[in-house]
Amino acid sequence: MAIAKAIRQQEDTYSIENAMNILYSKLDEAIDDLENGRVISEEEMWAELDAI
Repeated sequence: MAIAKAIRQQEDTYSIENAMNILYSKLDEAIDDLENGRVISEEEMWAELDAI
């Protein structure tokens, strides 16, 4: 369950509020994954973070 969805602004930048919404959403997804036994390796985690 996602806490918030960030809305990307037209000029390809994020406001502080949008950036925080993205972080909270990712954290919520991570907690849900841990609770349901879905985990990834450290290498996979860094690859996902680099893709953001």
